[in-house]
Amino acid sequence: MAELHTKYLGLSLRNPIVIGSSGLTSTVDSVKKLEENGAAAVVLKSLFEEQILLEAEHNLKEAAQDNMIYDAYSETLDYIDMHIKEQELGNYLNLIRTLKSEVMIPVIASVNCVTSQEWTSFARKIEEAGADALELNIFVMPFNFDKSCNDNEQIYYDILQEVKKQVSIPVSVKISPYFSNLGQIIRNLSGKGADGIVLFNRFAGPDIDVENMKVTVANRFSSPSDLTNTLRWVAVSAQRVNSDLAASTGVHDGDAVIKLLLAGATVAEVTSAIYQHGPEYIPTMLNRLSQWMENKGFNYIDQFRGKLSQASSENPDAYERLQFMKYFSEIK
Repeated sequence: MAELHTKYLGLSLRNPIVIGSSGLTSTVDSVKKLEENGAAAVVLKSLFEEQILLEAEHNLKEAAQDNMIYDAYSETLDYIDMHIKEQELGNYLNLIRTLKSEVMIPVIASVNCVTSQEWTSFARKIEEAGADALELNIFVMPFNFDKSCNDNEQIYYDILQEVKKQVSIPVSVKISPYFSNLGQIIRNLSGKGADGIVLFNRFAGPDIDVENMKVTVANRFSSPSDLTNTLRWVAVSAQRVNSDLAASTGVHDGDAVIKLLLAGATVAEVTSAIYQHGPEYIPTMLNRLSQWMENKGFNYIDQFRGKLSQASSENPDAYERLQFMKYFSEIK
């Protein structure tokens, strides 16, 4: 029988399926259900840096309106500011503590962050609460026309390095594909200490309701076709960086997991497929992986992991955009 055990961020996992940061991982009961159905680890729903800061600001404004604050420089400001932040963080820390006492699988905390300031001290508290690792979900919106690519990219490095100063647990960085030189970003993050790199985070995209003429949100879930870009960059990065590679976005079935492992992924983060089919779908994905391995004569995942990465592939050009042009130029 095929052995599915693997390691990610130095953690021993019973298989390569990790449930990604989402509402699926926001309660003790839901995480227990995921564990019962075979999930190897969970990434908790993200604690938002801006959510904490905005909530503190909102409460400060309300306090000012209620004449609770008489001096803009009063110590009351600092007290309320810290109280709100500690309350928000406290709920998150309690979730980590409870999960660590009630489930056996690794619990990876997640912070959605946009700066390297203020919130980074929270990382130490997350570690103290018992989190096995920390995933930094970073996305700096490239909408500021006055900032250079280097300015935006430096924020990612600053966040990673500040957090690494605070904790000793493994730290992964979840990024988007929206960089002018994505390969260099992945390599630099690895070189600056990222224990893992998650490719890629996914955002709610805009749509337009033409009848009501208003902006709406499109496509809550990923689709299987979204896998191709993830697959490409996992394959290109594998064996070229020292960090573990987690594949996210478009992972909808067992075949997708197999493809990503062949490309060089360490684990696959699954979210949309579980929303759509429920936690009971995890065994279906694992059974497909196990059966495929037995059919191909593989006893362990490491026997085929990265076998089709760009560095190992007999046809490395297949992962490059140039191949797309070659393909269509040959159609008569």
